[in-house]
Amino acid sequence: ILNYDIMARFRRRTCIILLLFILFICSIMMALKTLRPDRAGFGDPFGLGLLPELQQRTVLLDSKHNSLNRAQGDTVTRVSNLHSIAVNTMKASMSPVKKLEEELSSPNYNFHIFYYTWYGNPQFDGKYIHWNHPLLPHWDPKIANNYPKGRHNPPEDIGANFYPELGSYSSKDPTVIEAHMKQMRSASTGVIVLSWYPPGMADENGEPTDDLVPVVLDYAHKYNLKVTFHIEPYKDRDDRSMYHNVKYIIDKYGSHPAFYRHKTSTGRLLPMFYVYDSYVTIPEIWANLLTVSGSQSIRNTPYDALFIALLVEERHKHDIHRSGFDGMYTYFATNGFSYGSSHHNWASLKAFCDSNNLMFIPSVGPGYIDTSIRPWNNHNTRNRVNGKYYETAFSAALLVRPEIISITSFNEWHEGTQIEKAIPKRTGQVVYLDYKPHKPNVYLELTQKWSEKYRKEQEQWLM
Repeated sequence: ILNYDIMARFRRRTCIILLLFILFICSIMMALKTLRPDRAGFGDPFGLGLLPELQQRTVLLDSKHNSLNRAQGDTVTRVSNLHSIAVNTMKASMSPVKKLEEELSSPNYNFHIFYYTWYGNPQFDGKYIHWNHPLLPHWDPKIANNYPKGRHNPPEDIGANFYPELGSYSSKDPTVIEAHMKQMRSASTGVIVLSWYPPGMADENGEPTDDLVPVVLDYAHKYNLKVTFHIEPYKDRDDRSMYHNVKYIIDKYGSHPAFYRHKTSTGRLLPMFYVYDSYVTIPEIWANLLTVSGSQSIRNTPYDALFIALLVEERHKHDIHRSGFDGMYTYFATNGFSYGSSHHNWASLKAFCDSNNLMFIPSVGPGYIDTSIRPWNNHNTRNRVNGKYYETAFSAALLVRPEIISITSFNEWHEGTQIEKAIPKRTGQVVYLDYKPHKPNVYLELTQKWSEKYRKEQEQWLM
């Protein structure tokens, strides 16, 4: 009996030790995956198809474009009225501008931040837009059947894993726009990269927003911020339509004091356009627009600009060069998922750009989670680790000494990359993530911190 008791205790102790050891190993693996998942994504059977926008936009591009022209007949009137309200609001609040300048950090025009104006609510839009985002099914029906379907039901249930401090807001609300500008300015960013579709077009879940651009420009100017454009993959985007749309943007908005122009190494001041999903169009088509000898060349015309392509795969760098683009950006906030978003590849990408007279603009983000709209995509989640993930990304970006750093994003709530203020919130069925133990503005403060660090290090680079 004594021997049996001793053996039983020995087995229990051994099991406990083994269990603790397994938990320890799992903790280490999760930490490593979060902070530097160098090969995450490529090892699974879906490969690049798991990239949230690559698969959805490339494979399903035609079906998505069928819904781009949805617009209510009274949109223009409603936005025009909102513009008048915004102008009157601004006139009433212009007196404290000097005080704002003293209180807020100076803008860093080498920090560009992606911004979305596609949100709507009943008060300003007659209905919820984007907050009621549908749950996107997996492209493999066998996997899709294991996950819920339907769409979110705001204001308590929204298409995001975090909840904004401003609630399920409308991007047309002047008080929201001003609050956003103040937050971006407090973060010491300088250039807003505004998601843009041509007039009358929108993403598959939204409504046209081009009429909102003048209001964004006005408020950006109030806070001494600049605005450039993130041209989305609208229907029939090619060399000809791009020429006409670039001409439209410059003709309509180019004279506004908040319209961004970048000073090149040759001293020219040129507009800048980020081109999302540029790889969807073949290099030969882009070359018609972006090379001097192209049949639709925009070079050396009043509409010449800096065009920045999205790099996802390694081979894209050669396509970008052949296309005549002026640079590349990486957009995704998922370190290790794609070649372009992997921090350890940025040095070689920067070297390639330097040797080919291209700009390299790495994109840093605070984390990534999109399971509120892609419930099957949890393996691509990147934990924020209380801000450590964001700082790791900034550190990696500064190592390659880029001329510009882009931030993904200010308010892409669906993919959990936002640095906009978020608050703790719990409803009957949903517990939202939050920034605790920090305050709602922690990622604005971290951005401001790294903006100052960038400025100081850039002074050393230029010496």
